[in-house]
Parts: sequence; C-alpha cells; structure tokens
Amino acid sequence: MRIAVTGSIATDHLMTFPGRFAEQLLADKLDKISLSFLVENLEIRRGGVAANIAFGLGCLGLRPMLVGSVGPDFTEYREWLEEHGVDTSRVGESAIHQTARFTGTTDADLCQIASFYPGAMNEDVDIDLAAVASDADLVLIGAGNPAAMLNMTSQCADHQIAFAADTSQQLATLDGDQIRRLVTGAAYLFSNEYEGSLIEHKTGWTSAELTAQVGVRVTTLSAQGARVDRAGEAPVLVAPVQDVVPVDPTGAGDGFRAGFLAGAAWGLSLERSAQLGNLMAVHVLETTGPQDYKLGPAELAARCAKSYGQGAADELAAHYG
Repeated sequence: MRIAVTGSIATDHLMTFPGRFAEQLLADKLDKISLSFLVENLEIRRGGVAANIAFGLGCLGLRPMLVGSVGPDFTEYREWLEEHGVDTSRVGESAIHQTARFTGTTDADLCQIASFYPGAMNEDVDIDLAAVASDADLVLIGAGNPAAMLNMTSQCADHQIAFAADTSQQLATLDGDQIRRLVTGAAYLFSNEYEGSLIEHKTGWTSAELTAQVGVRVTTLSAQGARVDRAGEAPVLVAPVQDVVPVDPTGAGDGFRAGFLAGAAWGLSLERSAQLGNLMAVHVLETTGPQDYKLGPAELAARCAKSYGQGAADELAAHYG
C-alpha cells in the first residue's frame, strides 16, 4: 500500500520551562493573562504533522509521498527527508512565504503552550490530488490549513481514493459541519481520547454514531495505550509499551500514526498495527524533537517482545529490519 501524507510541514522551536504552568495561572485573572516564561534551553527541530508521519513511515521502509507547500528555506529539510525514505517530489515551494513554524514550551509536567505560524502551508488549498490519485492507495489528511483539509477530503471522494482523517490540532478551529465532512467515509479516523470526545461534542454524534461513519476508529490513550473500534465489533484494546522514560511529547501522536499505518500497509491485524504505533510513539516520546529518534531493528524487536510477546516481535521483524 502506497501512502500519501498531507498536512503541515514545519520547523519546531522547542523550549523547556523548569516550573509548572499551573502554578502561574490565576483562575480569576485569566481574562487578563500576561505571562513570560524564562526557559532553560532552545532546540530547533524539523517537524509538522505531515512531515513527522512521513518520516516515521520512511524509517520503516515504506517510501511515503509527502504532499504540501514549503518556503525557500526548505532545502536542507528536503534532503533530510529524502535521506530517510520520504518522496518529496510533490512538495511545492512558495515564492512568497517561509516554511511553517511551530513554537512550543513544555513544563515540568509535560504540559505544553504553543503557537503556530502557517506560512507556505496556506497555499495547500491549491493542491490538486489528481496527480497523486494514480500513485497512492491511501491519503492521510493531517492537520493543516482547514480549507485545504476540506478540499483534499472532497478530492479523495471525487477520485475514489481511500483516506485517513486526522483533524487533531485543527479541531479548535473547525465547526461541527466541517468536522462531519472531514470524517465521513474515512477509512481510518485518528484522534486522542480528548479529541475524540470533542469530535462527538461538535458533530452531535454519539460515540457509536461516530464509529459508524468510518472504517476504523483509532484512539490513542496516552499512558494507557490505544483503542481500535469498528462498528458492530468488540473494541481492540492495546496495552502501553513498558518502561517508558518520557522526555518530550512533541510528535508522539505522529509517530503512532506512522507505526499504525505501516502495520496496515503490511497487512497486519489492527492489534498488531496499534502495537507498532505505540512502539513508534515511545521512540518519539523518549527523544527531544519529533524526527530525532533512532529506529534500530534490534531495539524495536526487543521492546516489542517485552511489551507484547515474542510472537508480536517476530511478526514485526518479518516486515521491518
């Protein structure tokens, strides 16, 4: 299965605040909030949800197609992605905007405050998926320019391309009708537990009604693992990876999506795909930066065996490494 990945392509400016945001927030003064946090360090990393997911898929050997818009500052980033197995031939360069930029500060509780400059990403609304239609078996529509997300979802329907819906960070911007358009008919719907509840709230659908709109509903549960639902079937509950040492949560969800979709592309079961998703998420979580982890076959197999058994590790090893 060939996968095309759309959504944001950005650089991440990641900072660490040694205290707790919660201790600086006054409930009766939030309407007048004015805070500056003295951070300990600054890390400039490659990021963006589409690029992060494509990077993970590339590391697993799938040669995904990255689809999006960037600025003239993207040259080194493009080389990096190509070196890690990502096809960037469908990434267009803006003549007037810089590549999108994410700025986030994480505190001692791993809570995060962030802002995002879209830049060239706003030009994604002009992307024509017709050229991708003949090459891709699945298009992941990740968080990016909302108008572009809606346009590409419509194009997938027009060209009869299977798509995965991943609204994530744009849920706060989207209204109920827009979310229904992005979700309905998706082969896969990805969200974390809070996002799933927000989708239900904004669309007015019950949990069962939302699940019925998609082929497979995948919900990440943070330290509790993941849940996979299909209409009319018992849920698949997947335990978390053991002995995790978290460092930075940025991009962990993207890592999960890469692992899960790789499993789907290899024809693995939903349970095994979610297990690989958890393993990929942990690799990201234990590293500063969403594309700075090392994915060694031996380490991946060992962690898989410890958390999910030797049979699971052997099955994954048949495809990776």
